[in-house]
Amino acid sequence: MADKKAKKEKDLPREESQPAAPEQGGQQPEETAGSAGTQPDSQILAEKEEQYLRLAAEYDNYRKRTAKEKESVWTQAKAETVAAFLPVYDNLERALKQETCDEAYAKGVEMTMKGLQDVLAKLGVEQIPALGETFDPNCHNAVMHVEDDSVGENTVVEVFQQGFTCGDKVIRFAMVKVAN
Repeated sequence: MADKKAKKEKDLPREESQPAAPEQGGQQPEETAGSAGTQPDSQILAEKEEQYLRLAAEYDNYRKRTAKEKESVWTQAKAETVAAFLPVYDNLERALKQETCDEAYAKGVEMTMKGLQDVLAKLGVEQIPALGETFDPNCHNAVMHVEDDSVGENTVVEVFQQGFTCGDKVIRFAMVKVAN
């Protein structure tokens, strides 16, 4: 039954889809902005241009956001890798502070430490300045406090563990003793 109804509707002429026949003299009837659902070409063009501009802006934002996310992922991966090597750095630092009578051994430890520092520098990793600096909770971790009138207030007087940054990201806070 639905097939018969669809066939009847198919055979009926459609008034909306047929173009209007030109009137005498070859003139087409003028379309106005108020006529049934039609818009002037300039308004349609303006709407399409606005859609295009919005799409272009959306794509530009997407491109910038993905570039920023890509850089963030790279920095995070680099920071995690460097953090895994920091215990080695700490051990080499402790080894350099120990007295030894074997010059070749001491020279080897110094060279190893220098090599590790060079690799960190190539990766953009920097030490956080701490000794003698004003305490900054954004990059220092105060584990001790001492009263010392010869030093200014909130001054770092001893560094227990060196801190590191990679760009603006703190990889490890410097563990310090603060005076006053």
